[in-house]
Amino acid sequence: MPYEPTAAEAAESAPTLPTDRRSGCPFDPPAELTALADRPLRRLRYADGHVGWLATGHAAARAVLADPRFSSRYELMHSPIPMAGLEEGLPPAQTGDIIGLDAPEHTRYRRLLTGRFTVRRMRQLTERVQELTAECLDAMEQAGPTADLVTAFAQPVPALMICELLGVPYAERERFQSRVATLFDQTADEQAKGEAYTGLLLYVRELVVAKRAEPTDDLLSDLTTTDLTDEELAGIGGVLLAAGLDTTANMLALGTYALLSNPDQLDALRADPGLAGQAVEELLRYLSVADPIPRAALEDVEVAGVLVKAGETVTVSVQAADRDPDKFPDPDRLDLHRSATGHLAFGHGAHQCLGQQLARVEMTVAFPALFARFPTLRLAVPPEEVPLRDRANIYGVISLPVTWEQEEVAP
Repeated sequence: MPYEPTAAEAAESAPTLPTDRRSGCPFDPPAELTALADRPLRRLRYADGHVGWLATGHAAARAVLADPRFSSRYELMHSPIPMAGLEEGLPPAQTGDIIGLDAPEHTRYRRLLTGRFTVRRMRQLTERVQELTAECLDAMEQAGPTADLVTAFAQPVPALMICELLGVPYAERERFQSRVATLFDQTADEQAKGEAYTGLLLYVRELVVAKRAEPTDDLLSDLTTTDLTDEELAGIGGVLLAAGLDTTANMLALGTYALLSNPDQLDALRADPGLAGQAVEELLRYLSVADPIPRAALEDVEVAGVLVKAGETVTVSVQAADRDPDKFPDPDRLDLHRSATGHLAFGHGAHQCLGQQLARVEMTVAFPALFARFPTLRLAVPPEEVPLRDRANIYGVISLPVTWEQEEVAP
């Protein structure tokens, strides 16, 4: 029989989700979270008082994410993190938001999109990723020898690729990128961010209408040939923005910080650019920037010898699961030669990230190109002064000041 604590035991002993990282350890999960990983599944107290579960073991996390008896619908979940204005619970997913849907609605959207995000199709974009990366590096070098890597490189590369994917006309890309920059600016107030997000969604709606009238060679134009409505297409475009920009931008910035902080691993990458693909997988595992992932039990389900009851929320801690020593030996060490196959940085199951192959292409191109262009790249501030995004569900850095030695031009 699975272990089942009484309601009183659960309420009295359940911890809240740890979020504070140890000083001087920007790449490691919170120490309190690591301490809770002694069992693959344990009780967790949520922001609204709900007592649900925390999955930290890799096998348990994978089982929850793969099981259709666990729902992705926002309105069924309890949030492990306090969210301003949502004290009464999360609202249902908006039209086109496939992240917050279950089958059969999710299946319909996913079936239409999956064929447009294949490995082969995303790899066909490699040459364009290389061109856009080079353009960003050119601008960074011209403005140097110092830069904020976030605004100069990590954000523009995925933002420009989203422009390519959605078919944003060249004349409108500066306005598009300006709104993206405001949306992800950790110093901007909530009103400015809200206006930027609303402006982006309105723009995507206008873009959908334009693509129906005059299709071009891009994802939105392709999707106008399906039975998706304009509202659904706009919603999907919004999801691509939200899911594809912030995660990749933070992986590029935080990944650079991690490599600069582990010079032996950076030397290995510089010595063998062919290691880039494997290095990206290890960085994805090691950093696990998109965390946590909550799910709601639709019925009683046994996970890791524990009975999760219908209506209870399970929070999957990706960063803890990707540091599970039963899956990844010596998990707290960044090792670019490690086979990190099976990491959960892109999720798992029916909701595994659609854009994961594009993100892989972007990072596999961007990291080697950055360090080849700037072989003397280093932090411009002491490591402890790098500001971290430790209060967001996408972890990363707010800014990453870097500098490098400029080559002297012969007279």
